[in-house]
Amino acid sequence: MGVNQANSSARAANEETPAVISTPDEEKRVEERVAINAHVVYEAIRREGEEELSRSNSALAWSALAAGLSMGISFLAEALLRAHLPDLPWSPLVSRTGYAVGFLVVVLGRQQLFTENTLTVILPLMQRANVTTFLNVLRLWAVVLFANLLGTYLFAACVAKVALFDPKVVRAFTDIGVAHTGMSFSVAFVRAIFAGWLIALMVWLLPGADSSRVSIIIILTYLIGLGGFNHIVAGSTTVFFLLVNHALSWTQYLSGFFLPTLLGNIIGGLMLVSALAHAQVVGGRQVPGVPNSTSKETGRKKRKFLLTKR
Repeated sequence: MGVNQANSSARAANEETPAVISTPDEEKRVEERVAINAHVVYEAIRREGEEELSRSNSALAWSALAAGLSMGISFLAEALLRAHLPDLPWSPLVSRTGYAVGFLVVVLGRQQLFTENTLTVILPLMQRANVTTFLNVLRLWAVVLFANLLGTYLFAACVAKVALFDPKVVRAFTDIGVAHTGMSFSVAFVRAIFAGWLIALMVWLLPGADSSRVSIIIILTYLIGLGGFNHIVAGSTTVFFLLVNHALSWTQYLSGFFLPTLLGNIIGGLMLVSALAHAQVVGGRQVPGVPNSTSKETGRKKRKFLLTKR
């Protein structure tokens, strides 16, 4: 009986005693294997938004102009793949991978892309919710959107007016542009909501991605291209190609593509802000008895606090 009681006491002690981390190196290894929580992602994106809002108009414009030109690479890559693939049902699965190339350049190059800003700069606005911040957000949106579209127009005008490519590639340019037109306002609007939501989701995932950043960008933007979802910058490049070649009028561009796509992208991005940033993070931030913070030290305190409650 004495032996059994001793064994039972030993097992109980082992069950109650958590694993002991005895060295700083072990603690570091544990933290490296624990995914960052939503609070850390929120704070990283919010600080990025604060930095963007503090930039001058000229700095934003030059970065956004570069992004507009870079987004033309998506148009070019998709057209080149399409021109050299056979006309078979599976061909779009390959050619649409080109759609991701421009996004890779823009995101990894830290250039200003309008749809990314539907998430980053909104977080400071949600935190302060004053007229000054709201006007600053509108300023940034206007500058970035105008410069993005100017860059896409210059790229489209170049490939349309300069004889750089053979007729097969030019036909591919035209076919891609036509695919972005001819739909009703409501269809274009809903497709744009999906595109805005996916881009904002990409922005949300990147702070914790580390070595998976390239994969996340490619997967989510490839999905936008494959689904035919409307993106205000990437799509404008293709539609501007038709416009420069007089296959489309400015009225058709503005009413059939620009307005529904712009509204849909903004709403899609803001929906993600409301669902993830506000409901998930702000709504569930406080742990009773533990100070509210996103630091690693507070994370350790929370774990200890929860262990003592068991």
